[in-house]
Amino acid sequence: MPRTADHARRRSQITEGLVRVAARDGVHAVTMRAVAAEAGVSLRLVQYYFETKGRLMFAALRHLEQQSHERWAARLAALADPPSPRARVEALLAEALPTDEASRTFHILWTSCAMLAMTDPDLAAQPFAEGPDRLEAQLADLLRQAQAEGGLDEAADPDVEATRLLALSHGLGTSVLVGRRTPDAAMEVLGYHLDRLFSPLKPLSSR
Repeated sequence: MPRTADHARRRSQITEGLVRVAARDGVHAVTMRAVAAEAGVSLRLVQYYFETKGRLMFAALRHLEQQSHERWAARLAALADPPSPRARVEALLAEALPTDEASRTFHILWTSCAMLAMTDPDLAAQPFAEGPDRLEAQLADLLRQAQAEGGLDEAADPDVEATRLLALSHGLGTSVLVGRRTPDAAMEVLGYHLDRLFSPLKPLSSR
């Protein structure tokens, strides 16, 4: 058990080193050697745990995804108990926007990796789309739950609505990153769409 914990700690130490390099100097500055220096470990150790830069970057994305999920849980814990279906969806979408240093780094790293993967076979071999797929599935599950509770129209398709919300969120996130709009303005747009998706409905018993 201690040995397993030590491996997990080493992997986390290295992935956090990559995140710091990417956040400070940009993804173009990420190399196995630069990450090793930032993490305070040998290049050989980085290569032992991750073998290639592509695997290292993918591991960093999974690390950031887990942290994002923890922040979403914290957002939910701060809401009224129990939070409404709309509040749960809005909290998830708010966490997906680059509104602070942690979420901004996650957004930049994922977008940069996805772009680089178009021409880098090593990066292209990593399953980058799994993260957005998991987020979309989570949104769809939340919408199905809302539908079961009477907070979402029975005619709505949770899978299609989840796809639409995620596409909207990603587009707004990019616009925030490049300075086209503020995080508050992006949240207003999301709120506008959520207001229409979760429009007041009659109780299921009265339909």
